[in-house]
Amino acid sequence: MVILPAIDLLDGKVVRLAQGKRDRVTVYADDPVAVARRWAEAGAQWLHVVDLNGAFDGTYVNLPFARRIIETCGISVELSGGIRTAETLERALEAGAARVVLGTKACEDPAFVKAAVLRYGAKVAVAIDAKAGQVVSRGWVAATPLTPSRLASEMAALGVRMLICTDVSRDGMLQGPNVTLLGEVLDAVSVQVIASGGISSVDDLRRLKTLEPRGVAGAIVGKALYEGTIDLQEALQAVGPV
Repeated sequence: MVILPAIDLLDGKVVRLAQGKRDRVTVYADDPVAVARRWAEAGAQWLHVVDLNGAFDGTYVNLPFARRIIETCGISVELSGGIRTAETLERALEAGAARVVLGTKACEDPAFVKAAVLRYGAKVAVAIDAKAGQVVSRGWVAATPLTPSRLASEMAALGVRMLICTDVSRDGMLQGPNVTLLGEVLDAVSVQVIASGGISSVDDLRRLKTLEPRGVAGAIVGKALYEGTIDLQEALQAVGPV
């Protein structure tokens, strides 16, 4: 199971939001590249880089920072947040992203996802962002009629092979992952799933590790790293190959 440290970018700064709310922001660093280098030097093989400006406003304005992270760290990076046009998707991949994550477009334009998967294959993942049993989009502020399992099934049918499942209400709250939500998605599809939202301890990661045979391929860890409730090197050792 891969651990992906999260680097959430807002106006070029590394931040964390509580439950994805823009008015509940904590700034952790002014230098995203230095933060990325820190996680890479601790042993991370992947980073999850989010453009929060893009998630809220639909334009991937933090791409220059993402590009510098990719060029500097020499590890795999997945980019997320505001990737809603073919041009933005292409620019993200040209910047060196190993994978891009589609969220809003998956909810609103399945044909876009299908075309992206046909062109880029496994480099395209889809976010399943849920709150109170329903999928949300546009920076987690817009409700949709979709359930997580339904969206997961629809995306798998389009050829998507990687889903990122987040309980929005737990994100940034250090309350532990929503294993029930994760289980619903795992039951609905036979693709790989990355868990996200609420992970607060190495024990949380060990619990997710037990779901690896069912398809859990990774875990995104954000606030717990920045608050020091998880030591990345310890976490990597705890969930590494047996």
